Amino acid sequence: MSTLRAGVSPLSRLDRFPRWGLSAISVLTIGLGMLFVQYDIFNINVSFVQTCAQIIGGCTPATSDQFIGLPIFLSLLGYGIGALVLGPMSDRFGRHRLLIIAMVITGLGSLFSTFAGDATSFSLSRLVTGIGIGADLAIINVYVSEIAPRRMRGRYTSVLFFMAALGSALGIWLGLFLTTPMTPWPQGLPFALASDSFTSGWRWVYAVGAILAAVSIVLRIALPESPRWLATRGRDAEAAAVVERMEQLATRRHPLLPASPEDSSSTEVATGGTWSGVRELLTSRVYLRRLLVIGAAWLLGYVTLYSFAGAFTSVLVRQGYTAPEAGIVSAVGLTGFLAAAVVARSVVDRIERKWWMLIGGAITVVGAVIVVAGGGATVMTFLGAILVFFGQNIWVPAQYALTAESFPTRFRTTAYALADSIGHVGGGLGVFLLVGIFSQFPLLGSLLGLIAFLIVGALINLLAPRTRNRSLEEISA
Repeated sequence: MSTLRAGVSPLSRLDRFPRWGLSAISVLTIGLGMLFVQYDIFNINVSFVQTCAQIIGGCTPATSDQFIGLPIFLSLLGYGIGALVLGPMSDRFGRHRLLIIAMVITGLGSLFSTFAGDATSFSLSRLVTGIGIGADLAIINVYVSEIAPRRMRGRYTSVLFFMAALGSALGIWLGLFLTTPMTPWPQGLPFALASDSFTSGWRWVYAVGAILAAVSIVLRIALPESPRWLATRGRDAEAAAVVERMEQLATRRHPLLPASPEDSSSTEVATGGTWSGVRELLTSRVYLRRLLVIGAAWLLGYVTLYSFAGAFTSVLVRQGYTAPEAGIVSAVGLTGFLAAAVVARSVVDRIERKWWMLIGGAITVVGAVIVVAGGGATVMTFLGAILVFFGQNIWVPAQYALTAESFPTRFRTTAYALADSIGHVGGGLGVFLLVGIFSQFPLLGSLLGLIAFLIVGALINLLAPRTRNRSLEEISA
């Protein structure tokens, strides 16, 4: 629930910033969080072949695809738990406090993975890590949407997505370096470390994650609270102080942009407990419909996204690739992820958010066809893998922005958490049930079968609201 109070919103100038008002270290701090999110998603892709052989009885590289589903599913289940439990708490207690708590949980989970001794402990460690990551993903994207000017929300979401792309590349390439044997290029990495005497590289993959989390915790202490959250709690003086500090940075080179009717004029104050937002969300026809549409789109899109992010190497090994060769294909394919993050920054605000998922799905299909048509030829396989990762990631920053933009500030993180949880839990269940099945099909059927979920999700996503270049308050009026 919320009430309105008289007066001018301290947010009235924020939407007029010519750029966002964060210091370089603050941008790095948030970006490091996104880097860690994707590092955690992708670090299992290549390294699990070695993990499986080390701690799961009866597992071989050729059968690792049959075992990878459970840890991925539990990780994504953790995403849902973290988003649902900690996300609503950030609507009550603030974005800043929960960003720190989420990263503490994530770091502990990575440390747990580092010392896991069997399949059960490893899977549980992925659940713990997932709880922190799920909360972090929801709160970071809401935080960025609340502090960015309305004209540039998609652009700044994409800037952070580039950091996420770097995290995914780090996860795969580090896994390739630490967990595969030395193999001549392009069948493998000529300077990889795995050998009969070095079989614990996968543990170092997760130890690096714990170190990244520790650094991120220290840096997050200095982040400002979201001024929009402060305003909805009636803390106008604090909100105005944050906006003033941000404005000093944002206007160093350029003045404020001209005022516009679309700029924020919110003076709402949120009331009620932590779960009041959940009740309001689920009893509102408008917002419940948005939740179901966006949640379903995420669910189906995540089946495709996490199948490739977490299990692409294992799927290729099942198709006859060697583990180093399959790892190289995934690692080179990640170039497409990086390219998607760069391209998205320039184009994401030019097209309505909800169309990007369909565009990405079409590109992903083209990439899969090229992989298969290449018949194992190195250049064609690499090109196809790059397009696959480009297509399945180009829509993600737009969808992050769309999800955060579609709900009011008083329960924005709650709604984002619910939509994201529907996506992650459903996607995790899909990966758990489908990767092992589809990987046994011929390669084209295997890839297109997994991509089909993204296409269907993209069609559902067209029912989402129009949010591009509109103030957050106008979208939820």
